[in-house]
Amino acid sequence: MSELHNQRMKRREKLRKIKELGFDPFPTKWNYDYLPHEVHERYSSLDRGSLSERDIRCRVVGRIIAKRGHGKLIFIDVSSGKDKLQFFIRKNNLSAKEQALLKLLDIGDFIGAEGKVIRTKTGELSLEVFSLVIISKSLRPLPEKWHGLADVETRYRQRYIDILVSNEVRQIFDTRYKILFAIRSFLNDKGFIEVETPMLHTLATGAAAKPFVTHHNALDIDLYLRIAPELFLKRLVVGGFDKVYEIGRNFRNEGVSTKHNPEFTMLELYWAYKDYEDIMDFTQEIIVHVLEKVIGQKTVKFADLEIDFSTPWNRVSLKDSLIEMGGLNRKEIDSVESAKRICERLGLEIPEDYSYGEVLVALFEELVADKLVNPTFITLYPVEVSPLAKRDPYKSGFAQRFELYIGGMEIANAFSELNDPLEQANRFKEQLAKKKEGFPLDADYLRALEIGLPPTGGLGIGIDRLTMVLTGQISIREVILFPLLKPKQEEDLADIDGLI
Repeated sequence: MSELHNQRMKRREKLRKIKELGFDPFPTKWNYDYLPHEVHERYSSLDRGSLSERDIRCRVVGRIIAKRGHGKLIFIDVSSGKDKLQFFIRKNNLSAKEQALLKLLDIGDFIGAEGKVIRTKTGELSLEVFSLVIISKSLRPLPEKWHGLADVETRYRQRYIDILVSNEVRQIFDTRYKILFAIRSFLNDKGFIEVETPMLHTLATGAAAKPFVTHHNALDIDLYLRIAPELFLKRLVVGGFDKVYEIGRNFRNEGVSTKHNPEFTMLELYWAYKDYEDIMDFTQEIIVHVLEKVIGQKTVKFADLEIDFSTPWNRVSLKDSLIEMGGLNRKEIDSVESAKRICERLGLEIPEDYSYGEVLVALFEELVADKLVNPTFITLYPVEVSPLAKRDPYKSGFAQRFELYIGGMEIANAFSELNDPLEQANRFKEQLAKKKEGFPLDADYLRALEIGLPPTGGLGIGIDRLTMVLTGQISIREVILFPLLKPKQEEDLADIDGLI
């Protein structure tokens, strides 16, 4: 038998003995006054004399993360995931039953204690325990004596342990949800309304991506997990919601990488009577607000890079970026033929039927994207790759669209939304002819455009990637609580052998 198996069996034997003592090792509830970190928040400013004088009695609950001491004095550190608190236990303060329980406790168990808040002779804030109870028995030991999981994939599969044993990991997710709160608060204060649109679509619409397909039995129809909520949100603008947003999951049945997960979180917003330049200003405003509220500084470390968010952020057209940052001259990218020759020279393989605009984007991704460390707006994307965006009236063949790059990654995408139903119908037909995923002929959306969509600016921000940048994580899996992984069913079944 393995050492892990032996330890699990020992804990199950302790569980049996705890029950024999008359304790319920898995009670329904236990009323407490404070979690360990709350004791610190309330009383850390008080010295030993003040605490003794005030005689503060309370009930505290937490998970055991350390246990030490012998004889008449026992010290147990408990935590709720933040600060730990020391339980200072004199055995003669406990009943015989509680002393027996004390011997059966393991690291990982949840316990509750009633006692007095004190400072020990060494000055450590502690709870002098007068009564003790078990709240939940841990039947599996924590890894490597609380030092964490070494294997990266195991960390993702067993995120509950990863968070439990690593304050750094917990901090990443604390930051993620502060980012979301800051964005919501900002948009709500600006008069935006948060809505919910369908996750199940009858058409795979909203972006160029391969969808996940499922089937609804009662209706006997195939459905698609949403690629993007865009067309539903713009329907709401047609209906009179002039400022609308949604934060939710999108799903794309494509590759997995350090920057891509099949399900990911997006903010999408739409603002009537605004264009993409207004949205550019607004995007900068949103992210600067998040930095001020969550990070508290204008520079962040990302891998070996230092990103400076000082405003104003650089703005450059996609074509100009190829010249200024990609090292090309204008003549080399003035036609599809010359641009394709550049691709051939670089060893960049592209489909033969790529249009001029598609070739420019391929060159941008090859030569420029990785170099955009500080926040940079890349503007004026080719119309061929922007089927939902308005044409720019002054730049033939280009659309009023930008993408925001930070740390070499696309973080946001935005348009002046195409609101001409006739041109939109033609764009859909062009995409269908090219067999582009994500742009079927959505008759109801075209019907909504015929009712009338006002001039509108739209924006999508990738929450996962923004969190990566602001927390300094180079893999998207580090900022998603439960990233998608291939299952290990046989290993899992073996692991629970003897439990059921």
